[in-house]
Amino acid sequence: MNYRVMPKSDQLPNALYRSEQIRALDALVIDQYEISGSELMRRAGSAAFALIRECWPDARKIVVLVGAGNNAGDGFVLASLARAAGIDVQVLQLGDRENLAGDALHYSQQWLSENGVWSDFQSLPRRCDLIVDAMLGTGLQRDLKGQWFNAVQAVNVHVAPVFALDIPSGLHADTGVALGAAIRADATISYIGLKQGMFTADGVDCCGDVYFDALEIPARAYASQILSARRIDWAKQSNQLSPRKRSSHKGHYGHVLVIGGDSGFGGAARLAAEAAARSGAGLVSVATRAAHVPALLAARPELMVHAVDHEHALTPLLQAASVVVLGPGLGQSGWGRTMYGLAMQSQRPMVVDADALNLLAEDQQSRENWVLTPHPGEAARLLGLCTAEIHLDRFDMVSRLCQRFGGTVVLKGAGSLIESQGQSPVALCSDGNPGMASGGMGDVLSGIIAGLLAQGWSRPEAAEMGVCLHAAAADLAALQLGERGLLASDLMTHLHTLVNQ
Repeated sequence: MNYRVMPKSDQLPNALYRSEQIRALDALVIDQYEISGSELMRRAGSAAFALIRECWPDARKIVVLVGAGNNAGDGFVLASLARAAGIDVQVLQLGDRENLAGDALHYSQQWLSENGVWSDFQSLPRRCDLIVDAMLGTGLQRDLKGQWFNAVQAVNVHVAPVFALDIPSGLHADTGVALGAAIRADATISYIGLKQGMFTADGVDCCGDVYFDALEIPARAYASQILSARRIDWAKQSNQLSPRKRSSHKGHYGHVLVIGGDSGFGGAARLAAEAAARSGAGLVSVATRAAHVPALLAARPELMVHAVDHEHALTPLLQAASVVVLGPGLGQSGWGRTMYGLAMQSQRPMVVDADALNLLAEDQQSRENWVLTPHPGEAARLLGLCTAEIHLDRFDMVSRLCQRFGGTVVLKGAGSLIESQGQSPVALCSDGNPGMASGGMGDVLSGIIAGLLAQGWSRPEAAEMGVCLHAAAADLAALQLGERGLLASDLMTHLHTLVNQ
């Protein structure tokens, strides 16, 4: 049959899928396009071996861990190719090899016919150049126990690099949660479609560098599945930026009002305000405690900083604003609650963060014109759950938040998720780094999103662009300064650079 295949690219696809969708694609290709399962398995193992040649060209001794499913078949193909290339290969089996069936059984018999070394797993050799994880695929639903758990733990403490086929064993393909334990790979090659769990929750720690191979399946086969999530990054989102008109003035780019900074928390309001300005907002005002005004003006004189110790002082500021950021350093005392109530009454478009989210958890309002930016702890309070429950299925949780509170919700964390009411599928930002786990980063994000809203982008556009811009700025800052000890204020110069590239 003649058909166009998915082109090979160094860039990862943007489409993300659930495991059942990948299985459906696999079955469709076999049934309708007459590409056998054996051929797909051969292509998978061949693609994996080619990547080993590229990433670990000096590897001379490889250990391949296999289970009893199709993932094992990929491992046997790889093992045969590596052995033919003169590499010392040892296959270690977990589970009952009598359960091998179909194409996986075929390639295991081929391995035996080549006199390949195939032993039951007891322990890993002390020295090898690479460990290949071909134990479990995308169908895992239960926590690992017994020899499976022990094997994963042994791999994770071994000094050799680890390469996972399709998905690291123990990682839930849909949620990104480690089921009891999961392989922490240095690299993972994913086949046919990227699994959504690889890029959030524990997936970001387990997958390492992610590579993709479509296995030359027909491009039109993908039309049979609606992607479950969209992977977004700044490289793509930045295409929405265009040069400003030469006749522009500050009134064209909106007026952001940051409400926050109760006693002792003025820095949070300052970070959000400066981020809004660095993102391109025309005007930025801050409504805060009188004690913070001199310090904020001295640090950033471009901001309009107002002492708001009484509610009547906030009303004219709300009337002048086009977008409100509510929450950075707001607190939950009487002052913070008063500011919260007035802002909510204004019906202005707003970005809600920090203590404003904690106050929202009490009154459970729903609106269409806001962006909520909870971290997992805040999300748990909004939904009446514990933080651990948020981690179990971040995709489900961001959907619940959006359904309950409306507007757009950004569930922060590794692989931040963005969902907007009336739009699908959810977006997942794959930029970012562990250096962002420091105080003030969320305040910067709120300011960025508000700055983009003020400039005229829609609520979903501003949230998705803002999350990616925030993460990309953090990646540049970490590249220059290192991840450990990265400060929220370190992002400001890079924000300015990125929005002008």
